Amino acid sequence: MITNLKPGERLDDLQIKGYEIIQSPGRFCFGMDAVLLTSFAHVRAGEEALDLGTGTGILPLLLEAKNEGSRYVGLEIQEESADMARRSVRHNGLEKKVDIVTGDIKEAAAIFGPASFHVITTNPPYMIGNHGLKNDNEALYVARHEALVCLDDILRESAKILRPKGRFYMVHRPFRLPEIFAKMCSYRIEPKRMRFVYPYVDKEPNMVLIEGLKGGNPRMKAEPPLIVYEKNGDYTKELRGLYGV
Repeated sequence: MITNLKPGERLDDLQIKGYEIIQSPGRFCFGMDAVLLTSFAHVRAGEEALDLGTGTGILPLLLEAKNEGSRYVGLEIQEESADMARRSVRHNGLEKKVDIVTGDIKEAAAIFGPASFHVITTNPPYMIGNHGLKNDNEALYVARHEALVCLDDILRESAKILRPKGRFYMVHRPFRLPEIFAKMCSYRIEPKRMRFVYPYVDKEPNMVLIEGLKGGNPRMKAEPPLIVYEKNGDYTKELRGLYGV
């Protein structure tokens, strides 16, 4: 039985390898986008991966469970979230594989050094400035809006940190795709693979999964769409498989 839960926190089952994560409903809890990103990204045997803006550490935990990489690091600016992530790492006995670092994405290259990771993942804030509803909860607002970090910061630092031919994985909103692709190319992270996520087969996509290659040649593959729900509201067979149910 875990003994390091703080008031208001809960322990959630990740439904893979017996892993659990500490979360607080008063802060930002992970959603479907994190699960989909960790199924889209690949970390090969011996590779090291960095998650930018890791929150409570969901991406490093799921990536470690699904891949054969040697080391997973999460960078998080909010100390309360980083603390929860560290305690989740200890709870799952992953101290030798997963590290959580408190720090600013804008200073990531200075923190970790150039060409230090094979893979970078990020589930960044989707909203620009005051676009969308502003939440009075600062932790939630920072997670959802580009208040402390913007797309330029993420791509600039990723370009420095990635090794040559290193891979960049991101989940974002389709409405920002023109900006995303233009900025990826400007930082020489070539878009190589993309997959749209649709809530229903007859609705517009509300998420997009993107893979980029540092120094890659121009050529991108569009993968078949991922549909989340059947018409009756049940998860599709593929989505259930991604959740392990």
